[in-house]
Parts: sequence; C-alpha cells; structure tokens
Amino acid sequence: MTAKQLRQRLEALVAWAVWGVFKWLPVDAASGLAGGLARLVGPRLKVSRIARRNLARAFPAMTPAEIETVVAEVWDNLGRVAGEFPHVAWLAANRVEAVNLDVLHRLRDDGRPGLFVGAHLGNWELGPAMAFREGLPITLVYRAANNPWIEDLYRKGRGASAAERQIAKGPEGARDIMQVLRSAGHLAILVDQKMNDGIAVPFFGHEAMTAPAVARFAIKFDCPMVPVRIERLKGAHFRVTFHRPLELPRSGDVHADTLATMTAINAVLEEWISARPGQWLWLHRRWPE
Repeated sequence: MTAKQLRQRLEALVAWAVWGVFKWLPVDAASGLAGGLARLVGPRLKVSRIARRNLARAFPAMTPAEIETVVAEVWDNLGRVAGEFPHVAWLAANRVEAVNLDVLHRLRDDGRPGLFVGAHLGNWELGPAMAFREGLPITLVYRAANNPWIEDLYRKGRGASAAERQIAKGPEGARDIMQVLRSAGHLAILVDQKMNDGIAVPFFGHEAMTAPAVARFAIKFDCPMVPVRIERLKGAHFRVTFHRPLELPRSGDVHADTLATMTAINAVLEEWISARPGQWLWLHRRWPE
C-alpha cells in the first residue's frame, strides 16, 4: 500500500465514522453540531483565503468585517450540509417549503427528457430528494471525489436519499448522460463550479470558465431546463423553489446559443447568491487568479 492509499483510507475511515455519528444524532443536533464546529475551525484554515478573495471580487463594496461574517456563514452552512447528509430524505419529507411544485409535476408527466440545474447553495443535496419525493426518478450528475473510499460514502448517502442513478462527470459519464436523455430521463446537475476547459461566461462581472454541457444537452434534446433554488431558512429548515423553464435561444448557431444559455444560467445564480451570500460555497477558485 502506498503512502497515498494509506492516507486516503485513513481519511475515509474518519469520514465514515463522522457520518455514522451524524446519522445516529437527531437531525437538528447533527446540523447544529457540524455547523458550529465548521464555523469555529473553518475561517482559520488556509482555504478561507480563497473565499475572501472571491467575495472581494464579487462584492467590491463589501467591507473586510462583512466578508468575515460571510466566511463564517459559509462554513456554518457547509458544516450543516455535512451533518444533514444522512438525513436528507427525512428533511425532504418534513422540513421543506416547496414553491412551484407544478413545474416539477409537469416535467414528471410530460414524457420528455428534462434538466434540473442548481448551485452549491443552501443544502444542495435536497433537490434530487424533492424530485424523488414527488415521484420523479432523478439521475444525479456530479464531480467524483478524489478519494475512492470517500466516493463510496457519497454514493451510498445519495442513493439512500434520492438518486435513482449517479453519473460522474467525464467522457464516460457524457455517454451515460446521453443515454438517459434519449430514454426521456431527468438529470440534476450543479453548474456553478469552475471547469478549466469550459467556456468563458460572465459571473459577477468577471469571466469565469464554465461547463457548457448542460446547455448543449438542452439544445440537442430540446428539453426543458429548470433552475432549482435551495435556501436554508433557519437551522435545518429549507425552501426549495422550482423556477419556470429557461427560454432556450434558437438561432441555429450552437456555439452562440450555448454561450447565451450559460450566460442566462449564471445570471440566475448571481441573483440567488447575492440574496444569501453566506449559503454559497465560496471556497473554490471560481475565477482565474
């Protein structure tokens, strides 16, 4: 066993142990404990420098004190997401105020493929769980964890809460996605992270490399694309809003239509994040240095 494999197995052992504790605890205790610990430790970690830079870039009028408040909220929310992970199905059934469920029901019943797009906002694991609750099987498209043993934990947790199927992003995943859409299936995809070989799309006034695949899928299959907004209201209580499907451009120029679609999506995400900046995951390098 290499040093890397040993480290990964130790990391996974800790992750599984923590998951077991959170699963054993009542959901409010798990959410509060994890949020409090993350809020205490997270702002002191080196990765928080990325969040501070991102916030200063996105909100140039924000003061240093306001940035520190948001960074603490980001860690609190992230910790709560971890603590709530074993309880997502229960939360979807008991702790969600659902808005515009008729949009979800139309996609469920229209016999066509469909796309749900969202961001790492609030508890982002709730979107597929809500679709599952309403009788719509969902295929979750996600970025695989670097640690294969932690990847097993994520897949187990999501499979238990909602996802009919899970597809990791990548060339092989793209083929599986095409198969799902050809079969009139439905995908849930988070579209707010950087993709180095993506396309440059405005985001908070700056060009950000953005994955274009979701726009290309929507254009190719002429299927509805529904933005799903997830807000944490207080503690482990949430609002999930299913917005009306985006109007897709139809100029006939695939590249121009893809850019226009992703620009519209980023504008929607900007609005959501600006309203609740402490609930978005500012900890990754969304823009070039």
